[in-house]
Amino acid sequence: MKKIDIRHEMLSLLKSQSQTEKEQADNRFLEKLVASPAYQSAKTIATYLSFPHEFATSALITQALADGKQVCVPKTFKGGRMIFVAYDPHDLVETSFGLLEPGSSVEVDKATIDLIHVPGLAFNKDGFRLGYGAGFYDRYLADYEGQTLSTLYSFQRAEFEPDDYDIAVKELLIDEK
Repeated sequence: MKKIDIRHEMLSLLKSQSQTEKEQADNRFLEKLVASPAYQSAKTIATYLSFPHEFATSALITQALADGKQVCVPKTFKGGRMIFVAYDPHDLVETSFGLLEPGSSVEVDKATIDLIHVPGLAFNKDGFRLGYGAGFYDRYLADYEGQTLSTLYSFQRAEFEPDDYDIAVKELLIDEK
């Protein structure tokens, strides 16, 4: 199956989940994630501001802040550049993609980010991911040396060959009830 077809199929599956099952899975994800050694040892965590069909990162952000961690979220620029900016719920703007992102462009130094929670539509057995196709995360992660982790519903696994520029996620938390 071509990557574009996998993306379409996964997006359809994500959007067709029952809200109750999704919320239960998201609660299990949060429990697993905050119990993980990567989370426990991290002082600074980067995550994304999720679409409704993705793992609800708002609970992760709330928990991380309550745990005294610095939280940062992505800001994208034309030309494919992405940075992480300290999360401020009062400084969010909607992008042309319909996502919220920081209004600020004050970048958090990549070397200070201990854990990046990486989004994705599909993941293969080696941790390579298919995102939405813009390549923001692969470019950002190319020289990132910290821990990466993704949360995925069991149906988000797929077989595909990564491209040379794809970067594998180091740890996958899979919801398998």
